[in-house]
Amino acid sequence: MGAPAVPDRAVGGGADDEGRAPVTQEAHTGAAHTGAAHTGGGDDGRPPRRPGKWRTRRPVPPGIWLAIVVVYPVASLLFRLRYRHGERIPATGPVLLVANHVSVLDPLACGRLVFDNGRIPHFLAKESLFTGILGPLLRAAGQIPVARHTTHAKGSVSAAQYALAENRVVVIYPEGSVTRDPDWWPMQARTGVARLALTTDAVVVPVAQWGPQRLHDYHTKKWHVRLRTPTDYNVGEPVDLESLRAEVRDGRPLTGDLLRQTTDLIMARIRDLLGELREEQPPSAFYSRPVPELPGDASGTSASGSAA
Repeated sequence: MGAPAVPDRAVGGGADDEGRAPVTQEAHTGAAHTGAAHTGGGDDGRPPRRPGKWRTRRPVPPGIWLAIVVVYPVASLLFRLRYRHGERIPATGPVLLVANHVSVLDPLACGRLVFDNGRIPHFLAKESLFTGILGPLLRAAGQIPVARHTTHAKGSVSAAQYALAENRVVVIYPEGSVTRDPDWWPMQARTGVARLALTTDAVVVPVAQWGPQRLHDYHTKKWHVRLRTPTDYNVGEPVDLESLRAEVRDGRPLTGDLLRQTTDLIMARIRDLLGELREEQPPSAFYSRPVPELPGDASGTSASGSAA
């Protein structure tokens, strides 16, 4: 990955240039200044040693090497990435990483979050991105196309379930598109994320992100390109769904109400994490999805739970 960059400032050295309190981890360090990054372990109360990052990234799909060469430095130029609690992304095993959606550039920054914390990201992304020259590259990188509003939507869920069964990290944006909330809080999400969360054994990790919208404002369709834009991530504690999973295993059907309840539970965690990042009180309700939606999409119930 090349030599580490020189830090912009010592972590924890005062408020950032947006006036917020400092975050705990610069993107290039791979170690938080909270004690959680200590590599020891034992009976002294310190956390156990995490395996080496290249070890936990295995297997590395062929297309990921191209992403490392191209996307990694581009993301380093565009974003000043800062992570809170990156160590909450498990080093091994299946992970369903669920994030809010603020920009078309989100995957560049969020991909770095996952990679910098020792895992390989596999994004659920809309099928239109898999056309032309980009399609073979995305498939070679192990990304998952989502065929929304078609009979193939269930196949996307199956592909994500298979990736999780292979102990991979699947990244999903349940809102299905950049939020339409004028203040950038999460809007009502589709429920495909709940279907994945309840039918797999993946650790469900909620993540709030804030910053990519400064580069590309989806609402105005305008670019505001500048280098090293502050981009913050707040990784939450895993969402405990064991009781609901046990009910599903015992035969409880995946009704619309159950899927909506679970989706809103996960998204509420993300909304609260975003409030911590922004140091603002989040709204109590989710912003409504655009109306009318695309043909064939019943609000919030798409089987795909699509990513972009």
